[in-house]
Amino acid sequence: MKAVLLKNTGNINELEKNLVLDVLPVPVIQDEDVLIRIKYAALNHRDLWITKGLYAGIKLPIVLGSDCCGFIEETGKNIAGFKKGDEVIVNPSLDWGESENFQGGKYRILGLPDNGTMAEFISINKSKVYKKPPHLSMSEASALPLAGLTAFRAVFIKGRLLKGEKVLITGAGGGVSAIALLLCIKAGAKVYVTSGSEEKINKARYLGATAGVNYKDEKWDEALKNISGGVDLIIDGTGGDCIAKCLNIINPGGRIVNYGATLGAVKSFDVRKLFWKQISFLGTTMGSDQDFSEMVKFVENNKIIPAVDRVFEAVKSHEAFIRMNSAEQFGKILIKF
Repeated sequence: MKAVLLKNTGNINELEKNLVLDVLPVPVIQDEDVLIRIKYAALNHRDLWITKGLYAGIKLPIVLGSDCCGFIEETGKNIAGFKKGDEVIVNPSLDWGESENFQGGKYRILGLPDNGTMAEFISINKSKVYKKPPHLSMSEASALPLAGLTAFRAVFIKGRLLKGEKVLITGAGGGVSAIALLLCIKAGAKVYVTSGSEEKINKARYLGATAGVNYKDEKWDEALKNISGGVDLIIDGTGGDCIAKCLNIINPGGRIVNYGATLGAVKSFDVRKLFWKQISFLGTTMGSDQDFSEMVKFVENNKIIPAVDRVFEAVKSHEAFIRMNSAEQFGKILIKF
């Protein structure tokens, strides 16, 4: 089978030689597994960080990728409910553990250390396989799993979003933030966004956001506070200096949920604002099998369509990563097999 194989790590200029389209054996399935012929795989920032060597536990060579949509090619002996030709997606959250509150010690994400989805085939346990929501195309469905799971847990499990609340989603345009925007709108929230691109702010408004501000403006927090009157929930994937500004925007009793740190570590913030305003500051990553199942149902029931930015052929996979590195995308970047 053809597979996008990462053989070495390095900077973005070395990617074309480090990330190659290679030929690997088709995986052998066990009795509880299904073999999926992948049609589309989707990129996540995790994949980009791995190519740069900025991720723990990297073992090379590795087939990257956590997201996919494809057809069932073959089923193991103990499989019921699936048949050859079914259109399916995969839950990339592996061995979550017994607690719904946090992942266990054996937890990992598909695509490292296990070979991932950027290949023509993948073999995976039946418990991780879900029928594609019928309202989605295969390309749209491939954009859903990791970002949808992360966004759903951040918004509903940790964020406890209520109808009518005001929400700020930072960094509009990324995979998680784009789906979080749609989840919040369907839940009856009033959504505001930040972005460094006016084009992305306009796209977010087209999808239903009330307004947005450009975070390149030093006083963007003041501008957003004036527009919104303060927000009840902030979904943040940036970290860094953004957190201090979030504390200026959040209403008393509000919640800040962080799922990432694209801007790096938080250097400082006024902790007095945290306790005096009775703010809940929560961390989250990925989600449990129950979260994934509930997310798929919510997406199907509300006919949510994940944003797709651009599709690249597998032979040009390095260009997909360069696109992600440019931070110009709105929604998910896909690789087609």
